[in-house]
Amino acid sequence: MSTGESTTESVQITEPLTSRVSSVLFGLLSTRKGFISVCFLAPILVLSLAAPLIAPYDPTATHVADKFAGPGGQYLLGTDNYGRDLLSRVLYGGRASIIIGLVSTAFGLVFGVPIGIVSGYLGGRFDEVMMRLMDTLLSIPSLLLALLVVTVLGSGIVNTILAIGVVFTPGIARITRSSTLSVKNEEYITAAEARGESVYRIAFREILPNVSSPILVEASIRVGFGILIGTSLSFLGLGTQPPFPDWGYMISVSRSHLHSSIWFMLWPSLALGFTIMGFNLIGDALRDVMDSKVHSD
Repeated sequence: MSTGESTTESVQITEPLTSRVSSVLFGLLSTRKGFISVCFLAPILVLSLAAPLIAPYDPTATHVADKFAGPGGQYLLGTDNYGRDLLSRVLYGGRASIIIGLVSTAFGLVFGVPIGIVSGYLGGRFDEVMMRLMDTLLSIPSLLLALLVVTVLGSGIVNTILAIGVVFTPGIARITRSSTLSVKNEEYITAAEARGESVYRIAFREILPNVSSPILVEASIRVGFGILIGTSLSFLGLGTQPPFPDWGYMISVSRSHLHSSIWFMLWPSLALGFTIMGFNLIGDALRDVMDSKVHSD
């Protein structure tokens, strides 16, 4: 095989990342699970991220005379124990929770993907050291590891994101390494090595586009998991700090007021449940789409 032939083969196998993403998104919307997941997530994402524009009240403004008001009238979803509008607080709480899930997943990808690709491609002592470190982190339960990081760094939304990112890094690194091992001996990698390309170019120009599918599936599932960990930390008082709303904190406070109003707990619980369900469904749908693409190829 000549060098020119090797180059052509490499280009054909290494499909542009944008084309792969658009193809996956089209396939996702054409599946039943994918369509249902979008129906779950689209309204929640749009309403939550647009909370500053559409929330009827300041989420921290109190109206003590209207505390525990039921849904309807002036307050569409009712009010909490301080008379704060629940619709505004659920919208802003969703904004915080979704941002935590998305950014912490991005953090895990930024660190986990390079570790996994380089470890899988280089192998040897570097791979051994990095994977033992990842295994050590994986051996600690996710919530406990997040609690340890938050305890060291302190509470707050930024530290919550960093903690969840640390939790996600080893799992993403493992998935990426496994996918890298499955392609590192392919002909287009051998051709790139024969051309004298650097480890960096081989890792991120040749390997990454060809292992992006399982990484994308893993990331979609991790977002929902990140939201769950973030709300769990807020439930324990270590995540987003009051008076700023967060679904986990709202559910925690509402436990003491169930006898006065069930709405206080119901709305953030439903929002959290539907959001996590949506991300889990989209992860399953993506896996089905990826499997069908592999079989068709």
